[in-house]
Amino acid sequence: MGYYFMNINNSCSNNIPVLSSILLFILCLYNPLAISVDDTVRFDANYSPTWGRDHVTVVGDGTQVQLSLDERSGAGFHSNQKYGSGIFRMKLKLPNKKDKGIITTFYLTGLPAGQPTGGPHDEADFEFLGSNGKKFIVSTNVFANDNGDREQQFTLWFDPTLDFHVYEILWNQHHIVFSVDGIPIRVYHNFKAQIGANYPSQQMHVESSIWNMTDWLGPVDWSQGPFVAEYRGFGLDACVHQPSDPQDCHSSKYYWNDPKYWQLTPQQNKLLKYVRRNHLVYDYCGDRKKHFIECKIH
Repeated sequence: MGYYFMNINNSCSNNIPVLSSILLFILCLYNPLAISVDDTVRFDANYSPTWGRDHVTVVGDGTQVQLSLDERSGAGFHSNQKYGSGIFRMKLKLPNKKDKGIITTFYLTGLPAGQPTGGPHDEADFEFLGSNGKKFIVSTNVFANDNGDREQQFTLWFDPTLDFHVYEILWNQHHIVFSVDGIPIRVYHNFKAQIGANYPSQQMHVESSIWNMTDWLGPVDWSQGPFVAEYRGFGLDACVHQPSDPQDCHSSKYYWNDPKYWQLTPQQNKLLKYVRRNHLVYDYCGDRKKHFIECKIH
């Protein structure tokens, strides 16, 4: 899976101070493959506003979107198609305010567009938890024809409010890989055949949003608002779900289904282990292990 490594803002040459020196060393040592996210794809080529339409602003030549949140409303957008597999990337810059109580998201979901909660369904989430500006936490979650509760949370090793960073979800029939700037931070394996663990296998679409979650994250200081999240990179490498042939999205004709994408490379595993050892702050298998059979292997 070396395909989706990126040079992190040319970190080897620029020596970005926010990166841990060990992580920077690993990145330079293995010379990650530079890969760009296409910033030229217009938002309306693949996406549409979902809610809070007067809080969705398409800027420039249509290749960047701002979602804003104030006391009146937040906002969200969704992909126009539903998918059965693929590599889903988004460039995202978080609000540059103290945004405690606010969630900014990028995720896949099988729920109808604009419906944030519901019954059992498939989902794979990036949720950025608002902070006081000192610690930045991203929460990941997986739903597999159920109600989720598979959270793993990580501190980010950079300030996500200063610049755009790439967040990626690889989804095929072997695993789901969550990556930040090309660095894998979480892998959810398909252990359904081995131990009967649930695995996302239904059609999903992309959603992104900004909204307040005060009952979980605490009150919002609205005097800091409006809070604006910025998105770029609206291209998609994904298989559009065909109801007449749902197995098509598992075909090897799509490069992300090729055997070389079924597991991480040794270099990626080193990065994964480093991030999990130094940045993982919560793992559902720690306190909910008895509820999830996959925790016996993960």
